[in-house]
Amino acid sequence: MRKNYSALTAKILIALFFVSGYAVAQLNFLPRGSQMAKVSQRIGNTDVTVVYSRPSVNDREVWGTLVPYGMNNLGFGTASESPWRAGANENTIFKTTHDLTVGGKTLPAGKYGLHMIVNEDNSATIIFSKNHDAWGSYFYDPADDVLRVDVETKEVSHVEQLTYLFTDVDANSAVVSLNWEKKQIPLKVETDVTNNVLAEIRQQLQTTPGFARQSWEQAANFALNNDGDLDEALAWVDAAIAGQFFSQKTFNNLSIKSQILAKQGKTAEAEALMKEALPLATVFQVHGYGRQLIAQGQADKALEIFKWNAKNNKDTWPVDFGLARGYSAVGDYKTALKHLKIAAGRAPDQPNKDAIAANITKLEQGTDIN
Repeated sequence: MRKNYSALTAKILIALFFVSGYAVAQLNFLPRGSQMAKVSQRIGNTDVTVVYSRPSVNDREVWGTLVPYGMNNLGFGTASESPWRAGANENTIFKTTHDLTVGGKTLPAGKYGLHMIVNEDNSATIIFSKNHDAWGSYFYDPADDVLRVDVETKEVSHVEQLTYLFTDVDANSAVVSLNWEKKQIPLKVETDVTNNVLAEIRQQLQTTPGFARQSWEQAANFALNNDGDLDEALAWVDAAIAGQFFSQKTFNNLSIKSQILAKQGKTAEAEALMKEALPLATVFQVHGYGRQLIAQGQADKALEIFKWNAKNNKDTWPVDFGLARGYSAVGDYKTALKHLKIAAGRAPDQPNKDAIAANITKLEQGTDIN
């Protein structure tokens, strides 16, 4: 739908534009009726931000009137027809630090002018323009469009001031929506968090963080646990273990390497490496390794590790708690209960005492404590 404003209306709009523009240029700290706002959401390591001005309904009819449907001739600027500025005053700005997938299409990392075509049939087209410096949509040029996405609008409870929200946030995506009067215009944005993080890791390892052993361990561990390139992960952890001025063989990096080898199907090498790693571990690291094996369904192997811990860290906390977990995992609740009662006398604080008490009850009732 197209609308042409009268000459008088156009003159008023032009006058208001220049008065406002002059005020902004001279005294940009003065309060506005439609105040500026900014909302951001981090998705993985990607920051998505919307900067906009917030008009109020003020008992006005919004959709189809204050915000005309379709494209319109605004009576000023270089655009013969324009979408809505998706806010008030200057361009609404949409920024993302990494590439996004929007409506199945790629929106490259960058800063965009955000516009919308609102239709009468509960649909809308969201436009990302490379021109983000303009005032409103007066200078909109479709040649500047980077991406257009069609969406369905929704009816919501009354929202007095135009508001952008991020909802349904998960590990790789979020929904950013414009909410005003009784209409919501939602848009799902997604990003490849794993590849984004791995790309940043590669860059960061060439700078200051690359001079610390822990950075290489973190990099390898992230790739291991997020379906990264296992050969690359192995190279990273090998750098932490040996060959660099910061390298040091530790339980942590040997454990990471063992998990990488296991994931590559090199089981014998992985097990041999863990035997090498155990003497470098603290009592708590061994305990944690035992619990990890239980979680993986390797109860017999976990019990061996808890026994090793008890032998090499005799009469210390939490070796008996570990033995209790190990024996419980293989179904020997009687022996597990014996060790748990010993652990009760060595528990260092009330939370652990309470946990042991609860587990004693479970074992007495014939229930696994893992």
